[in-house]
Amino acid sequence: MQSTLRNVILTVVVAGSLLACETVQTTQSGMVGVNRQQRMAVSAQAIEQSANKQYVQLMAEARKKGTLNANQTETDRVHRIADRLIKQTPAFRSDAAAWKWEVNILTSAEVNAWCMPGGKIAVYSGLIEKLNITDDELAAVMGHEIAHALREHSRERASEQAVAGIGISILATVAGVGEIGQKGMEYAYQGLLGLPNSREHETEADRIGVELAARAGFDPRAAITLWKKMGNVGGSEPPKFMSTHPPRAERMQDLSAYSARVMPLYQKAKEAAVK
Repeated sequence: MQSTLRNVILTVVVAGSLLACETVQTTQSGMVGVNRQQRMAVSAQAIEQSANKQYVQLMAEARKKGTLNANQTETDRVHRIADRLIKQTPAFRSDAAAWKWEVNILTSAEVNAWCMPGGKIAVYSGLIEKLNITDDELAAVMGHEIAHALREHSRERASEQAVAGIGISILATVAGVGEIGQKGMEYAYQGLLGLPNSREHETEADRIGVELAARAGFDPRAAITLWKKMGNVGGSEPPKFMSTHPPRAERMQDLSAYSARVMPLYQKAKEAAVK
């Protein structure tokens, strides 16, 4: 059965490859060595325009509800950390310095943070308060989210889904499997390719995030304590094959290895701050 599914996926990928795709390297590899090439079928401009529209709507709603930057102490703290991280983004891509970065705090019990394409950052107050988060840990989660934007993971996922969707539709029509058969192909794609690719994005963001934090003078090892705290509030994790995030044990092991790798950058930043 699995062999049959893999053949289906291979056919979809071949069909998708006929569509216009661009091979890009969105970031420099950095000390952590993230150098995977990416295939894009959706323009960066289209993704950023869509993200900006959504961002404006979200901020307008938060402002109307009185939940936008309501706590000045938290807002100032997050801005200080974000400024230090943003200054380090040219280490991975030079154009990031010219992005129209924005940083906001949303009052919400949700333990969450995100960075939209183009540098629009939001941190939820629940992340700060429920985790009793340290500055180093906050830098770790913000660095992780910034890394997603630098690597253009949203654009990559949109491209991947666009190509796969068209390929599956073509294959289903040719094979005459009907709507139910097409749905089966879509589930097979997600299980064998879609979710593992998402986990790859999370690992890349983890690694770039610890380097950004280290370069900014934050202890990269805080990423380990951060994700342990996140795990404690996140409940039981789904099986690996159904998860878009790496399993906790694997994630901790990877973070330990890569935070150790960037420790010289952290020590250098700390020494420079003293001078």
